[in-house]
Amino acid sequence: MSAREKAIELLSDVPDYKMGYVLAYLQGITADEEADDAFCEKMWEDYKNDPDPEKDEEYSLEECEKEWGLNDV
Repeated sequence: MSAREKAIELLSDVPDYKMGYVLAYLQGITADEEADDAFCEKMWEDYKNDPDPEKDEEYSLEECEKEWGLNDV
């Protein structure tokens, strides 16, 4: 039995007065996914539309460590 099928089966044992908790939890975990997707999509669109000509410049790990002073640790 899949996790989804087991969850559906268990719902029949949840008393009505607790169903609100189940619904709120399900709405919360699905809303987070939607918010995550929207946030990532906005970041991607912002990046693509950024007019900075240096946005695609690449730096090695060593260059970043040196610039940020992390190689002295």
